Amino acid sequence: MTGNILEKLFEHNNWANLQIIRACSALNDEQLDAEPRSAAKGSIRQTLTHLVTSQRGYLALLTLPVEARPTAPLAFAELQESVRTSGEGLLALAGDETRLAIQQLQTMDGYYVEPWVVMLQVINHASEHREQIKSMLSAMGATPPEIDGWEYGLAAGALILMEK
Repeated sequence: MTGNILEKLFEHNNWANLQIIRACSALNDEQLDAEPRSAAKGSIRQTLTHLVTSQRGYLALLTLPVEARPTAPLAFAELQESVRTSGEGLLALAGDETRLAIQQLQTMDGYYVEPWVVMLQVINHASEHREQIKSMLSAMGATPPEIDGWEYGLAAGALILMEK
């Protein structure tokens, strides 16, 4: 096995986020803004924007003082670049645990949190929203991308079919 496991989790997260954004970039405005016919709350556009804005916020929580954290909304056209940039920053943190040695971080809403909780939330939050988006895509008759761990293993060359 190569690399640390935390880095691999963030590599998958980055790959899966880009795959879901790419799949949704083929949708028209009506599809992006349609009310979901599934258990998800909010449209595909709203859910994608929330996912990416949150990831940007988690990176800022881990790296910036409260007053320097971005609060400006992201335009839909900015999502792919923002998720790539914040994903690279989070991957760098995952690969250098000394940068996460801070005891506690202050959230913008008055909590104090240990960095590992934020890193866990990044992965969990993105997974939940990607699944909601996949459900919405399926409900509208579109085929959602395969973005689970097995599919990433294939894409990364870490899952190889042995010849019989």
